[in-house]
Amino acid sequence: MSMNTVYATYEPARAEIDALEEPTVLEFGAPWCGYCQAAQPLLEAAFEGHAKVRHVKVEDGKGRALGRSFGVKLWPTLIFLDRGREVARLVRPTDVDAIREALALIDRAG
Repeated sequence: MSMNTVYATYEPARAEIDALEEPTVLEFGAPWCGYCQAAQPLLEAAFEGHAKVRHVKVEDGKGRALGRSFGVKLWPTLIFLDRGREVARLVRPTDVDAIREALALIDRAG
């Protein structure tokens, strides 16, 4: 596992996310979103050395249940999960170190 560069065409159910055992970053956004595009190089740099962290890119928008269940309002929103539970959240990140710090909270092997 490593950074995912493509938004999933399948939106997982909240129960699937809550049941995840491995450290996971949920990224809510859209491929046409300028803020999301600007965050990609930061995410790529931050994910180096965190190969065991699952990265799920979820295309969000009106009527998308998963984003609403997490209270997502702005893109990109990164939610850092440890055993399916949120331990950190970054909205429109602009600092690679903030992403690295949040990754360190969920990646004990990294």
